[in-house]
Amino acid sequence: MSKAVATRHIAVDLGASSGRVALGTLEGGRLHVEILHRFPNGGVPVRGQLYWNVLGLWREVLHGLKLAAQHGEIQSIGVNSWAVDYGLLDAQGDLLGAVHHYRSPRLDGVMQRVRAKLTDEAIYNATGIQFLPFNTLYQLAAEPSERLARADKLLMIPDLLHFWLCGVAVTERTNASSTQFFNPQTGKWATELLDALNIPTEFLPAIAQSGTTLGLLTPEVERETGLKGVQVILPATHDTASAVAAVPAEGRDWAYVSSGTWSLVGIETPQPIITPRSLAENLTNEAGVGGTNRLLKNVMGLWIIQQCNEVWKLDYADLYEQAAAVASCSTIDPDDARFLPPGADMAARVQAYCSETNQSVPQTPAEITRCVLDSLAHKTAQILKALEDVSGQAIRVVHVVGGGSQIALLNQLIANACGKWVIAGPVEATLMGNLLVQALGQTDLPTLRQVVRASTALQTFSPNPQP
Repeated sequence: MSKAVATRHIAVDLGASSGRVALGTLEGGRLHVEILHRFPNGGVPVRGQLYWNVLGLWREVLHGLKLAAQHGEIQSIGVNSWAVDYGLLDAQGDLLGAVHHYRSPRLDGVMQRVRAKLTDEAIYNATGIQFLPFNTLYQLAAEPSERLARADKLLMIPDLLHFWLCGVAVTERTNASSTQFFNPQTGKWATELLDALNIPTEFLPAIAQSGTTLGLLTPEVERETGLKGVQVILPATHDTASAVAAVPAEGRDWAYVSSGTWSLVGIETPQPIITPRSLAENLTNEAGVGGTNRLLKNVMGLWIIQQCNEVWKLDYADLYEQAAAVASCSTIDPDDARFLPPGADMAARVQAYCSETNQSVPQTPAEITRCVLDSLAHKTAQILKALEDVSGQAIRVVHVVGGGSQIALLNQLIANACGKWVIAGPVEATLMGNLLVQALGQTDLPTLRQVVRASTALQTFSPNPQP
């Protein structure tokens, strides 16, 4: 690889609160990432419901591609995003209405109704997926039957953008595996679950592996952006799968925390683990790059602090520094349902939880932030213990990647709570995983991770019983 000519690739990373278009240059076994365009994202409230502005995202992506066209020859482009949300297309390929947000109130009570009709065992044995109220299965169960009857294609968010980029409609495997109607053991849609709920299955597209080349940009996109001869190549379109592909790990005795708005805590396994114990722990099996399985659990992450800071308007670096200076006083369950919806009262919800559980009530932004970070660390430790018990794999080191890996206090708290070494970085794991899967295709993961290690400065935190 060190003698290869430099190649350039574009990664589009769409997160729940922001998006980026980045240029990756792979040369001499190292990857250089340059973010060309950043733009905000978030839910749009309309008549009591919450939607995504996907057309606005598309406009921003096109702008980012115009900037990329100024950097010379580009080999490929790939899009990743959050999971579970989708667009419905009619037979002409046009959107059937707005794209719902996974935090929309339309989903209130839907998971409970579905689980009352289908047993937990039937759903979990077919999918191996954690029960979360916003999974795509429940979103489809909430759809009006008339809208589903008109749909010709269901495309997850990155698959929708790939369709707009090159005209090919498929679902990439890692994102398919998040829906709770994908069978990780057969690699096919678990259509029996949808049949039991009277949900059509004809609109489900073919499932494709990450690294698959879909084709060239359409002439329309070429004219709009100035890019020529660029292939659309599927990365791991689920952002967590891209991030895990870029975990700079060696050996097998490691776990990861993809730390951001959500905190994804997991390990990599050769095969799905679908057992009564994994069901009891509500662990999820999602597809990874190179045919791997990601056994993990979703935890509410920095979302709680982000919502609080929408009101506080404080500099995050200062906030975390102040939180490090206050003593631990109380903890919350970050997955309590009260913390899922957005709102300016998030800090009050944290205080109410502490009061209801007879703990000291944090008052200042620093105290509330420390409470949340302590809680995330303790939750991470609980999940890692469950992962070891369920899988039989010992965990020696925990890799923290993503935006949260920049928070030294959180990294140290995780090391303390788990009693394990924590290695922080890369911050841009999702972008790096996306770019490298494009560049390397189905090359073995160790090769990909060698590139990450060669391209990233990492920081290590040793466990210390004193916070």
